[in-house]
Amino acid sequence: MLGPVILAASRSDKMRRFVSAAPGTKQVVARFIAGESVDQVVPVVVAAADKGLEVTLDVVGEDITTVEQSHAARDAYLELIDRLKDLGLGTKAEMSVKLSMFGQALEGGHELALANVRPVVEAADAIGTTVTLDAEDHTTLDSMFAIHDALREDFPQTGCVIQAYLFRTEADARRLAANGSRVRLVKGAYKEPAEVAYQDKAEIDKAYVRILRILMEGEGYPMIGSHDPRLISIAQELARRAGRKPDEYEFQMLYGIRGDEHLRLAAEGHRMRVYTAYGTDWYGYFMRRLAEKPANLLFFARSILTKD
Repeated sequence: MLGPVILAASRSDKMRRFVSAAPGTKQVVARFIAGESVDQVVPVVVAAADKGLEVTLDVVGEDITTVEQSHAARDAYLELIDRLKDLGLGTKAEMSVKLSMFGQALEGGHELALANVRPVVEAADAIGTTVTLDAEDHTTLDSMFAIHDALREDFPQTGCVIQAYLFRTEADARRLAANGSRVRLVKGAYKEPAEVAYQDKAEIDKAYVRILRILMEGEGYPMIGSHDPRLISIAQELARRAGRKPDEYEFQMLYGIRGDEHLRLAAEGHRMRVYTAYGTDWYGYFMRRLAEKPANLLFFARSILTKD
């Protein structure tokens, strides 16, 4: 019941100021955010690679209001790619981008977001890696998928994200699975109305399994974005039934959540990628992590109450 309340708070400037000023916030944010700068996140990437893990890097920030901010977001990713070039990790370190950060919601936003993300995808390709387009609320998805299609004409490894709780997603999955896309499947972390999305957790889980089966039996590359032990086991079984080899799909989990499971899956020979966010504009990302799991909210509240 708290999830929708927290998601609503993620859009509130008043709550942003309150949470940012709370004495225990910095400690808790550090659990989910790998740092505020490229200098801080590069050692995290190296440490993950040393453990047999892969990463996808997200420069956090979504609610931009000017074209100049969208250009700054583009440049932040280009700086990141320039630093990754020296590490020589190839696809072990890729990028995830939110098109809202690249100006998608501004006037002429579709064209602006495409113009901003294309040089990022080009630069990633030049160092042997790729980019995945994150899914946001349902109103943005037609634009996101159109940009994904446009980018794949020149960079076919460009990935995208689909969300199991949306009614439309099974149809999206069939199209993407048929054309060989890289697709990350997640449950969904935005507050969506009952007209477009399942509201019941059990229904979302059922949809997740149906969609994952479509992806596993298709021609694309499935990326299983979940921390749910049951769904992870189901994914392994679906991969086995589909005759997929370990390098023909991967698991993805968030930085700071179930770290032992990251290492276990990697040790078993699975591709395990850690979604690693960094940057100063962490509020929206952080609030969605609280909304996803009550234990995260309790952890945050306890840190505030016990902070001297």
